[in-house]
Amino acid sequence: MLNDYLPNQLLKEELVKRDWLLTNIEKDDGWLQGPLIVPFKSAGASSISFGSLTAGTDIAEDAYLRGEISTYPEVHGSMLFNWRDLIEHGQVSEKNFLKILPDAVDDFMAYMKMCVSLSITNGPSFAKVTDATNAASGVMVVDHIERFVLGQKCSLDDDDSAATDVYVTAINSNTAEVTLSASRGGAAANLSAYSVAQNAKFYFAGSQSNGMSSLKLALLPASAGGDSSLYGQTKTSSPYLQAICASGASITAANILDSIFDHYVTVKNRGKGNPNKVLMSYKNFGSVLKSLETNKGAFHQDQKGTKVSVYGWTEVSIFGPAGVLDIVAIQECDDDWIGFLDMRPTVMKFYSNGFFRKQMSPDGREYFEQRATTGRSYIVDISCFGDFVLQRPSYCGALHSISY
Repeated sequence: MLNDYLPNQLLKEELVKRDWLLTNIEKDDGWLQGPLIVPFKSAGASSISFGSLTAGTDIAEDAYLRGEISTYPEVHGSMLFNWRDLIEHGQVSEKNFLKILPDAVDDFMAYMKMCVSLSITNGPSFAKVTDATNAASGVMVVDHIERFVLGQKCSLDDDDSAATDVYVTAINSNTAEVTLSASRGGAAANLSAYSVAQNAKFYFAGSQSNGMSSLKLALLPASAGGDSSLYGQTKTSSPYLQAICASGASITAANILDSIFDHYVTVKNRGKGNPNKVLMSYKNFGSVLKSLETNKGAFHQDQKGTKVSVYGWTEVSIFGPAGVLDIVAIQECDDDWIGFLDMRPTVMKFYSNGFFRKQMSPDGREYFEQRATTGRSYIVDISCFGDFVLQRPSYCGALHSISY
């Protein structure tokens, strides 16, 4: 039944259509393990001479750097179907199986989508602790309560403590509080060692050491929390490896639109691409819309209006002093940064080995059976082997340290 009614295409479509970055970048699914070579241009031909030809021994040549991802990261999602659930309404049949399957697949793929999206957009951390007053009783206030799920296993870490695995036992959506246990189904844990002052954060299981490359960390300089190198090459070794970034610490809800267009001009002047997509969180997008309403003289919206996707993002085109920008709001983007993206395939791409697919046993079964005294259960494992690659950082830009 799982083989017949859980097709790979369903899993692929559920994920891709609900994720803006994966939907809008080109995908190459031919990465067959082993190193992935990422070539960078480190210097361009620049010999221009007025009045005479440049001497043959004095011509500046193109230069290239060899970036490399040694092997692809792995993301695995697992679903469990219980034999008792399947026979609850009689003998296992297509009818009662299909009543269970659609909701289970939809919910699981929405969650897996969120995990992958957060990883390739922001990096391994998916939420920050904003208040640890009641940490001794296992309660933490977080900045993105919508990213937590009951029963979820995640890792909690800060700057001066060892990482620890925790399980979500309670969620208060109104107060943004999560209650955490050290074991599945256990009592609340004492987490007083983890503090806001030491930048306590939550990570998906294994993402700290085995996470995918992220757009945010690739764009930002090390001084702003980004990676110091990109695929083995130091960013400061070449301007081609450096996105055009600036601090957004002075941004407020009132001046955010001015700040975006000011930085857009800088990116166009200093960069080498055409970054016409501006990626941001819904918090920043709300401020943009309010600012757009009060600054109609300087900015105006495309007559087509705001485009809202049923898959979870909103987009609006704005005409300003520096041209037209497509402002895109997605739930997966953190509030502290805004990205200016050139989406061409030569700039960024997702490389994988078959994209998302179910694991298969040697005899062709796409599920794994296990038996207990309470009955049988069936495990379905969905895996993705691949990584996000930003090959031309200098074509893009970012504003960071936004905290209004």
